[in-house]
Amino acid sequence: MSRQARRQDLVAAALELFSTRAPEDVGIDDVTARAGVSRPLFYRYFRGLDELRVAALRTVADDLLDRMRRRASGSRQQRLRAVVRALVDVAAEHRCGYLALLRSGSVVATSETNAIVDEVRARAVEVVLAECEITEPSPMLLATLRCWTAIVEVAVSTWLQGAELRRERLDGWLVDQLMVMLQVTARHDDERGRRGASAVGQETLTTSSQPSTCSGPRGAGPT
Repeated sequence: MSRQARRQDLVAAALELFSTRAPEDVGIDDVTARAGVSRPLFYRYFRGLDELRVAALRTVADDLLDRMRRRASGSRQQRLRAVVRALVDVAAEHRCGYLALLRSGSVVATSETNAIVDEVRARAVEVVLAECEITEPSPMLLATLRCWTAIVEVAVSTWLQGAELRRERLDGWLVDQLMVMLQVTARHDDERGRRGASAVGQETLTTSSQPSTCSGPRGAGPT
């Protein structure tokens, strides 16, 4: 096995463990046992657990960024719902790793992991702007989108931690919230912001009673 392949094998083993256990509860012996390698071999590829955790969490973020780059077909709201579903799918597949990535004060939090989180948040805003065909967002509109990404993070994290939220309704519910937030922003923003926000926010809201029909990958967490 090549050096890169062996390194990725160790990261994959860590991610499997992170799907059910918090990263701080996973030790080197756990990872080497899952990967079927010796402890000395582990140190050929990583200086320690901190480096492995960052590499594993970087993989989670890259997976999410890759899925957000894929443009879905359908109406604007259907495309936005696909973006939210991609986030939910990745979060469910890497449940504990995703929660650790977002958790304030986590023992795995470093300046590097914080930068990873910021990168994902910035990309989420870029994707929404692209899907809404807004090229010159106002400061108030940008603030609205950043607030909405925070709502998405909290909702998905709450669901992963056992809240009785129905997964098949998360995407429609969250996109409907975005539409309402854009409507409110359009009433308060300057002319440039009103043009951008009202063009999207005044579209017909998705019907809340219509669950998602996406049959994407299922992960750990409530259903």
